[in-house]
Amino acid sequence: MRKSRFSIAKPDIIEYFNNSEKKVYSKLELGDILYRERRFWRLTHSLTVDGFIELLIDGTQLKRHKLKFKPNTITRYSWGKVDILDLALGLNKNGYISHYTAVFYHGLTEQLPKTIYINTEQSKKEISNIELTQSQIDRALQKPVRLSNNFAVYRNNKIYILKGMYTDLLGVEFDEHRNYRVTNIERTLIDIAVRPDYAGGIWEVIKIYENAAQSVSVNKLVSYLKRLEFIYPYHQCIGFYMMKSGKYRANQIQLIRKIEMPYKFYLTHGIEDKKFSKEMNLYYPSNITF
Repeated sequence: MRKSRFSIAKPDIIEYFNNSEKKVYSKLELGDILYRERRFWRLTHSLTVDGFIELLIDGTQLKRHKLKFKPNTITRYSWGKVDILDLALGLNKNGYISHYTAVFYHGLTEQLPKTIYINTEQSKKEISNIELTQSQIDRALQKPVRLSNNFAVYRNNKIYILKGMYTDLLGVEFDEHRNYRVTNIERTLIDIAVRPDYAGGIWEVIKIYENAAQSVSVNKLVSYLKRLEFIYPYHQCIGFYMMKSGKYRANQIQLIRKIEMPYKFYLTHGIEDKKFSKEMNLYYPSNITF
């Protein structure tokens, strides 16, 4: 029986994918590969991208993964052994590991998170000159926090694709060994102070700050805060977490306190029974004791 052109080219195709550092592909990326290599592999011009993918799935180790987000389903294809983090990062070429996933990456928690956070930055916007008032802060922080519903459940894990503010990848580093982009410790501590719900909640964030005390550069963290130019005074939350952890020196905490604190802020949204920290001009849940 005469061999098909795909069967003849199959060893070269397998070698191509085996030698590629990339392990997760979109349909578009597989189409680009077919376009570039079609002549070398001597595949017919009538072979479509869909047909090529089906041949790969039937005859090689390429696998299809469908992840149901709201409202769209995203399909990706993996070659060889890939873990869920590889797959999650393959969902958006501009994404990077953040929040609780970055916490785990840096070894700052003893938990084994079942949720993966991939951050994708929004486009740069003009900074509006909004005059912040105490009443605006009170109204906003007394409401429940708005969390993303852009997630898919995959093999008993949740994968979130967050749409974060534009930072020009501030504090995002590249791991050459695993081919990952991930927020460094300083940026991670800022992110989880802004959204503690993406890191297991405020009690877990306190533990994370405690675990990070020996490895974080508070000077670098403060420089990031100044460049991020948050509308809300999240530095007051960061200072509170540092104080509560009991692991930071007075001169490190003083670096945070040097930033202006003209407004009373809140450690998290929707605090019902609260106490007040004069040091950080901040309300916090009354069940947190010192």
